[in-house]
Amino acid sequence: MVTVIILSVATFFSTILGGFFAIKFKNKLHYIMALAAGVLLGVVSFDIFPEIIEQVKKYNFNSIEVMVALVLGFLIFHILEKSILIQHCHGEECAGHKHPHVGIVSALALAGHSFMDGVGIGLGFQVNSAVGILVAIAVISHDFTDGMNTVTLMLNNKNTNKKSKLFLLLDSITPILGAVSTLFFKVSPHFLVLYLGFFAGFLLYIGASDILPEAHSKHSSYKLMGLTVLGVLFIFLITRLT
Repeated sequence: MVTVIILSVATFFSTILGGFFAIKFKNKLHYIMALAAGVLLGVVSFDIFPEIIEQVKKYNFNSIEVMVALVLGFLIFHILEKSILIQHCHGEECAGHKHPHVGIVSALALAGHSFMDGVGIGLGFQVNSAVGILVAIAVISHDFTDGMNTVTLMLNNKNTNKKSKLFLLLDSITPILGAVSTLFFKVSPHFLVLYLGFFAGFLLYIGASDILPEAHSKHSSYKLMGLTVLGVLFIFLITRLT
C-alpha cells in the first residue's frame, strides 16, 4: 500500500517536471521523447508480455482473449484521440489543429490517460511487486512526456501560460487518484491478465503513435535512434536484475 502511494506521488513530480521542462527547453524535447519511447517498448516486451505468458500458463487462460484485449487497448485510445481532434477541428483549423478548445480537450484526454496510468500501477501490484514496480517505471517515464505534451498542446493551440499550468496540475494529480482507487478493490487473476493485455496495447499506441513520431517530427538522427535503443536496453537490464 505504501509503495503504491509513494510511486503514484512520483508520477506527480514526473508530470510536473515534464511540463516545466517543456516550457524551459522547447528545443530539446525530442531527445527525452526518443528515450521514453524505448522505455515503453521495453516494459511491454520484457515485463508485461512475459508476465502475461506466465499467467496464461499458470491459469490456462485463452491467449486469444489477451491479444484481443491488447488490440482493444491500442484501438480504443487511437479512436478516442483522433475523434477528439476531428470533433473539435473546423474549417481551416483542421490543417494545424490550432484552436484553444483542441488544446483543452486534448489536455483533458491526457488527464484521463494519466488516471488510467495510476490504475495500471495499482493493478500491477495486485499481480506482484515486480510487475507493479516496472509498470510504475513505465508510467513515471511516460508521465514526464504527458506533462510535456499537456503544456505543448495547450501552448501550441493558443492557450495562455497560466491555463497551461492549471491543466498541467490536473494531469499531475490524476495518476495519484487512479493508483489510490485500486487500494479499495481487488480483481480476479483473469481480469488482471486481460488488463495487462489492454495496458500493453495502450503503451504500444502511446509509444509508437505519439511519442516516437513526435521525437522525429522535426529531424531524425542516429542519436535519437540510439536513445530509443538505450531506453529498451535499460528496461531489459532492470527486468533481468529483478
